[in-house]
Amino acid sequence: MKSIAHKALRPIAAVECLKGAGGLIVGFVALGFMDRDNEVFAEQIIRHLHIDPTWRYAQWFVKLVTEASDSQILVVGGFFALYASVRFAEAYGLWFERRWAEWLAALSGGVYVPVEVYELFRRVSWPRISALVINLLIVAYMVWLLTESRRKRAALAQAAEVGGP
Repeated sequence: MKSIAHKALRPIAAVECLKGAGGLIVGFVALGFMDRDNEVFAEQIIRHLHIDPTWRYAQWFVKLVTEASDSQILVVGGFFALYASVRFAEAYGLWFERRWAEWLAALSGGVYVPVEVYELFRRVSWPRISALVINLLIVAYMVWLLTESRRKRAALAQAAEVGGP
């Protein structure tokens, strides 16, 4: 295994791995709603997590899963399986310093920026500001890393041309 030239890649890879694990958990929870009385099951989950059942998001969650068909639940489970697969692949690639993973991290992080900015315009809060700043730092780091490796390759190619055969 080659040495880690950029130590920030491994913490970012660990975060991506956690995102993948979270996606798997959400996917399995979604699949748990198949062939059940979804309203009762949703209310049990809310009670188990000690969430206030009068909270609007809890009520929205119960309504959403009550109206969902088994095929819709299967699609949601499949989406989160795909999401987890992409996050695990990205984590693997970043951990082992693969260039494709750096591209994937820059692109996937950049996709969230407009949504995070929109959310800030809706309501400013410290968690939203923090999410945007952290995401921007990761995207900027990935772009810097990609441009740095490009410059190094160009310098090596130029040195090889100057040195000649």
